[in-house]
Amino acid sequence: MPDRQRADARRNYARILAVAEDEVAAHGAGASLEQIARTAGVGSATVRRHFPTRRALLEAVSRERIEALCVRADDLTGNGDSRNALLEWLSDLVAYCVSARGLAAALAYEGAAPDSVHENTCSAKMEQAGEPLLRRAVRDGTVTPDVTVADLITLIVGIVLATEHHPNPAAAADRLFQLSVAGLSPQS
Repeated sequence: MPDRQRADARRNYARILAVAEDEVAAHGAGASLEQIARTAGVGSATVRRHFPTRRALLEAVSRERIEALCVRADDLTGNGDSRNALLEWLSDLVAYCVSARGLAAALAYEGAAPDSVHENTCSAKMEQAGEPLLRRAVRDGTVTPDVTVADLITLIVGIVLATEHHPNPAAAADRLFQLSVAGLSPQS
């Protein structure tokens, strides 16, 4: 939100964002934009002026969580075993996505072209944050070199979205994440 906005526009933005956070927490990424507008006491055009796309709204709602995950990645970079550091961060990402309905949808790519002006800033920030963890694990030979942070985010988004309506989404998502890390082969 630009600082040059009028005071009433800044208040509307803050009110819409607060309502959107509650709505997304209750209803996930499919939260009704019209309901958000009604609850915030503004018109739907005002919501769309501040958040021209659903993705823009989800990214704004998820901003603090994304920042916390970026800080967490930075904290883990250089600490202990490189594979464990990467897996710990990815596990945190799974837990955040499960607890913060809408975050997985904010991270989803939805087929945007790489040169699109509608870059997924949440995913871009997460890729940038996770890259040092992944590079270190690849350098140490604990992760195959063809894996990308984008691959890992896509895997997590899929797991979280697949378990969203499970009776215990956190346990189901964690189990599938651990299965994807361990693979199908029995451990020797």
